[in-house]
Amino acid sequence: MQKTTIVAVAALLVAGPVFAQGAAPGAGTAAPHPAAPAGVAPAVHAAPAKPAAPASTPESRSAAALALSHEPTFDEGSAQRIRDAIGRYKDMAARGGNPVIPADAKFAAGVQGANDDLLRKRLILSGDLAADKTTGAYDEGLAEAVKHFQVRHGLAATGTVTPRTLAALNTPVEKRLKQLQASLTRLENMNFPFGQRYVVVNIPAAFAEAIEDDKVVRRYRVIVGKTEKPSPTLTADITSVNLNPTWTVPSSIAKSEISAHMRKDPTYLSRMHMDVLGANDAPIDPNSVDWSGNHTPNFTVRQQSGTWNALGAVKIDMPNSYSVYMHDTNQRNLFADDYRFDSHGCSRVDNVRDLAAWLLKDQPQWNRAAIDAAIATGQRHDVRVTKKIPVAWIYLDAWMTKDQIVQFRNDIYAQDQQLLEATAEEDAFFGKAGAHPLTAHMVQ
Repeated sequence: MQKTTIVAVAALLVAGPVFAQGAAPGAGTAAPHPAAPAGVAPAVHAAPAKPAAPASTPESRSAAALALSHEPTFDEGSAQRIRDAIGRYKDMAARGGNPVIPADAKFAAGVQGANDDLLRKRLILSGDLAADKTTGAYDEGLAEAVKHFQVRHGLAATGTVTPRTLAALNTPVEKRLKQLQASLTRLENMNFPFGQRYVVVNIPAAFAEAIEDDKVVRRYRVIVGKTEKPSPTLTADITSVNLNPTWTVPSSIAKSEISAHMRKDPTYLSRMHMDVLGANDAPIDPNSVDWSGNHTPNFTVRQQSGTWNALGAVKIDMPNSYSVYMHDTNQRNLFADDYRFDSHGCSRVDNVRDLAAWLLKDQPQWNRAAIDAAIATGQRHDVRVTKKIPVAWIYLDAWMTKDQIVQFRNDIYAQDQQLLEATAEEDAFFGKAGAHPLTAHMVQ
């Protein structure tokens, strides 16, 4: 694969919150309470508590994500399907593109609104609504079409036209074409050894998929790089699973962030269970270190295993030139967020113990129960996989799955335009080179 930081890991997103329904009027009306005696305030009766929404757990989040589709984001047919989608969207553009829905449009369930038919037209054009549903109020069928659109764009599937949904509905076809073209260019520059089992992290979607026999068998929310610290695109092999890992802090983080913490709070390292190590891992007194941040550290900062460790309880080794990997976290609450671009470049994986069990499935002694038991000991265990598993971190903000559903996500790192311009310049150069007798050999 051509190494590039033009990358990229929000994703088939799980449906949004369920809103409690109001009680039906009329039925079961309670008799009026007797009047309170004079001078006594009437009793205040608390409204019945609404049932709490089910707690979000790693297992429920990954199960809900998998239930949306078993079709891989990335397989051997991905490039050709994107080409097919480009043809479809070019036809759409030639027919005038999508109608624009007014920014102040109002939509209400069961009520015929001024822009309901326009919304229907928009959803019919993109294949989210059946072609014969051209008119009518905002009924259940239209709400389902809105949900279908939302899922395709990584939005919470509420069935209501939220501001983010309206923005996606009004995104010009020309922009969608650029996303498809940029995604295709990235795939054409990749050389990935698809196998019977492999793992994919799609950075703009912020999801990871475990693929087996051409089907997604696991899907997980991930937290990938911040916009200022983007996760790289890469291909590698997963070689081992580390339980209760230590964390060797990258020198860039030690220079900037750790040094800043130490200047403010000299007890920071001890509170975070971090050691300062010199040559051959010899301990260094933190008080003897220059924490000004003006120099590249000539020491190593390592965080001990434990609940405080930034890598959590699991690290997945995948040697690569960027020194990034997949891991657990001690801030698992962040997986419930839709916006999951908050790492320094590595990929934090929700429900990562489940992924670890899948990676080690051909070693029965390392099933999920055994993994949990080993983690509970607090001791480090490095478990090598019996056969290396290919992994790809890709940057697709537009793709089409085998079921012919076209997916879009935000170009979170704003790389599409830069990539397309660079590709156009390269094509122009080789076009001129091919026409010149002295440089024609360059394009042969």
